[in-house]
Amino acid sequence: MPSKHKPPSENPGISLGETATRFLSSLTPESASELQQEAFKFIRWYGEERPIISLTGQEVANYCEQFYASTTKSVVHLNAVKTFLGYAFKQGFTSSNLATHIRVKKLPARRASAGTVKAEEPIDLTKDGFEELKLKLAALKEERPRIAEELRRAAADKDFRENAPLEAAREKQGHIEGQIRDIENTVKRARVIESPTEKSLKISMGDTVIVTDRQSGEKINYTLVSSSEANIKQGKISIVSPVGQALFNKEAGDTLEVNTPSGVLTYKIVEIVRN
Repeated sequence: MPSKHKPPSENPGISLGETATRFLSSLTPESASELQQEAFKFIRWYGEERPIISLTGQEVANYCEQFYASTTKSVVHLNAVKTFLGYAFKQGFTSSNLATHIRVKKLPARRASAGTVKAEEPIDLTKDGFEELKLKLAALKEERPRIAEELRRAAADKDFRENAPLEAAREKQGHIEGQIRDIENTVKRARVIESPTEKSLKISMGDTVIVTDRQSGEKINYTLVSSSEANIKQGKISIVSPVGQALFNKEAGDTLEVNTPSGVLTYKIVEIVRN
């Protein structure tokens, strides 16, 4: 039976953004609505203009590490990314199936007592992370009038059958409103974790840790934050990621081994920096 995978040479240089557009158009409206927001989180991380063929399995594994928390939100997000990457491979946009580098933890089944509604659990955030979220929320809300005007101008074209500007404006509006809902929910549930006092010698959330890779000798800075604040480009790692868990509660001078999707890492803690 012939393979459904198309050679990447047939689709040279296609960007992540274009891949996402084709991916979503291949789905039913219901599925596209569910997967759109999660797929675009991944795409924004690496840039919409980046050729998808240049994405590596290591980068996907590193991205996956930021969402290792066993939460429903993380599982939904990673499953959406896995579906997107699987589509890209089948279409020949990537030379290998990058979806294999996405590892999703299964959540244990929970039984709710009859007649009870479980309250949403609080989300731990650093003080800086909480303030950044509020600024981002304010900036997104300021976008609303501009998007509304774009919709009004696009809707003035009565030919709705091929009104690309209208579809683009609607998609942008849906994306922004989705972000606003997510951030508002996070802010509502936020529990701000204060930085520890200087007297504490152990690493905790909010600390910046300088470590040395024992294999390469490279010095790396990690800042331990909540899952929602993790940003690998800025050196911010989730406290529940493999590296975050290994560093938590350790002290300067400790040596540790970390099992990650990319292999075993050996670090020595050089310094703990607190703001």
